[in-house]
This record gives sequence, C-alpha cells and structure tokens, in this order.
Amino acid sequence: MSYAVELVRKQQQASSNWSGGTTTQIAIYPKDAVYSERNFKWRLSSAVVELEESVFTSLPGIHRLIMVLDGEMRLEHEGHHTVLLKPFDQDSFSGDWTTKSFGKVRDFNLMMAAGCTGQLTPFELEDKGSTTVTVTKPGSHKITSALYCVEGTLNVLIGDKSSYDLQTGDLLLLSGTGGTEDLSLTLTNSGGSSAHVVKADIKY
Repeated sequence: MSYAVELVRKQQQASSNWSGGTTTQIAIYPKDAVYSERNFKWRLSSAVVELEESVFTSLPGIHRLIMVLDGEMRLEHEGHHTVLLKPFDQDSFSGDWTTKSFGKVRDFNLMMAAGCTGQLTPFELEDKGSTTVTVTKPGSHKITSALYCVEGTLNVLIGDKSSYDLQTGDLLLLSGTGGTEDLSLTLTNSGGSSAHVVKADIKY
C-alpha cells in the first residue's frame, strides 16, 4: 500500500469559540476546505463543552461520530434516541437531527459528508506497554487513518521503517491509495504513566 504520512502538532491546530465552549479543528479534508462553508469531505475536531446544557449546530448532510474523552454527557436526539456517554463511549447520528447535550465534557468528533464512512477506536496503553493496530488496505477507495494522542507520550512505528513521537494533542495522519496489503502500526507508551489514543479510520 502506498501512503502519505503527516504529523499535526497540537500547536498547529486552530481553536475557536462556539456557543457552548471551545472547539479545535484537528484535521480537515480537503485541506483547503472551510468548515463554515460545509465543503469538506471529513473533519476531525475536539470540543470542550463548558455549559451544562447546549444545542448542537445543525449540519444537514453530515454524519457524525462523537466520543467523550473526559467527563460524562447525555445526548438527546429529538425523535430518535438518548444516550449517556462516559469516557471513550461514542455515539453515531445524523447532523440534521435536533440534538441537545447535557454535561461538561471534552470530546472527539468525526464529521463525514456523503460518500464517506468511518469509525473511532480507543486504545489504552499502560506504562511502557505497546499494541499493534492495522490500517486496512484501501482497495478501490482512498483511506485515512488518524491517531490522536489524547493523553501521554506515544511512539508510532509504521511497519519496520519510520517512527514518530506523539505528545498529548498531536495527530498522526496516514492516507493511503491502492495496494493489496494491510499496514501494521506498533504503538508504544514511551511516557511514565498510562496513555490514551483514539484511532479514526475514514474511507472515501
């Protein structure tokens, strides 16, 4: 599989205010897409919700995955379902639903336009522990796998070749096209306490 790697440091990510707190855009595709113009195929972000009750921005045509990183949040999707999310729990819903949230949290969001599919997978690594994760072969699609360091210090070894060090808030993006083989990544906790990482897999 041929792939491109991009390391996005926390300092490179732009934050802005919204009605319920602050949000940080971690990555967007295409790179020249503008969130406010809704011309993206997918977007990764993290928000800090500072109000006990808030209403989500309406995003018609966008599918959303949201995962709580810190705190607890109850989501009420009017006419659909209600769910209580604790750390590393997630919910999947349509951006055109009327959604209210209850609880002060930090969360992780994947937004996808039509033609995209995706999933979020959390990992916890104990002190000096490691795990192997797989980037699935693209087939006829383009894929991006993103590793977001929620907490701690990580080393990511791609196959047996290149190595990257991630601190809290950093993101590693691997975008692949073509190829018939999966790609193996080894994640190692290189810090002195437990580490958490969220892997986002997007096909488009």
